[in-house]
Amino acid sequence: MNSPSELFLPHIAQMHGYTPGEQPQGGGFTKLNTNENPYPPSETVLQRLRAACGGDLRLYPDPQALGVRHRLSQLFGLSPEQIMVGNGSDELLNIILRSFAGPHHQVVYPYPTYPYYEKLIQLQQARPVVVDFEPDFSLPADFPAAQARIALIANPNSPSGTLLSQEAIERLAAQMQGILVIDEAYVDFAVGGCIALLQQYPHVIVVRTLSKSFSLAGMRLGFCFAAPELIAGMWKVKDHYNVNRLSLVAAEAALDDIETMRANAARIQSTRTCLQQGLRGLGFTVWESAANFVLARIFSPPAVWLYEELKKRRILVRYFRQRRLEDCLRITVGTDQEIALLLEELKNLLQHHSPST
Repeated sequence: MNSPSELFLPHIAQMHGYTPGEQPQGGGFTKLNTNENPYPPSETVLQRLRAACGGDLRLYPDPQALGVRHRLSQLFGLSPEQIMVGNGSDELLNIILRSFAGPHHQVVYPYPTYPYYEKLIQLQQARPVVVDFEPDFSLPADFPAAQARIALIANPNSPSGTLLSQEAIERLAAQMQGILVIDEAYVDFAVGGCIALLQQYPHVIVVRTLSKSFSLAGMRLGFCFAAPELIAGMWKVKDHYNVNRLSLVAAEAALDDIETMRANAARIQSTRTCLQQGLRGLGFTVWESAANFVLARIFSPPAVWLYEELKKRRILVRYFRQRRLEDCLRITVGTDQEIALLLEELKNLLQHHSPST
């Protein structure tokens, strides 16, 4: 008899799973490693969630998420038929890959970017085409979108926080015959967005989330915009009850009080400026971020040493053991107090590590 591990499909057996950022089980950490919002969600969200925790939980949720889609329709000036709601934007990315990419189809994306893209491509046995960003995280002129079944573009990008212009994205859309996915998980911390491209390019899908700017990472609620024909086809792929009742309640409430999100996003943008300036003052190279995190490079002392020393001091940042990121830390924008603590600890560590001491 085969061992259980030998029963997996070969391409699954050969994969490595995605490793998310550390979620410590104990308290007392300054948590700047997983791009969570440091501020609580709208009080409207909390009130409606308390009211919803009653007998209605015995009922299935609305499989069409009509309340959320109606609110998004009004907010963005699109029809509900152009909107799908998912269990986080990750589920929507999964649905897109399952809908449009199969074995040997080319799926192109720049590097470094969100590592989960690679796993989704592997699950479909599609062929990843990975093209390095330029040093400033712009796309190379020969980015091979035209031949791709799907192109995946995180904008703002993670882990760099950098933002491609709408003109650069539109050039890709004009080149492509396949699906262009614009992953705008962090766009509320930036200026712009590419939803307007849907009017001219019916092969564009824009994906967003309530996890970051709306402080609802724990509720797992994402949404995407596309042509009605694409949404209708993708509907066949999604799980029928894919978003739970409480997540729908939270999403509706958050969209009803969007000013709370905008106020928190503005606070984070202000703190982001202080963080970038503080890091540069300590000798880091910092790319200009349009997200709720920054990517900072330092060659000495080693970034991994700083990551480990900060963790000993119960401050978590993100370190990637990947090509082009070995000398970098990705740091979530926390509260002003959390960032002041981080910068003070980094200053002490850099002084301690200095050869002159």
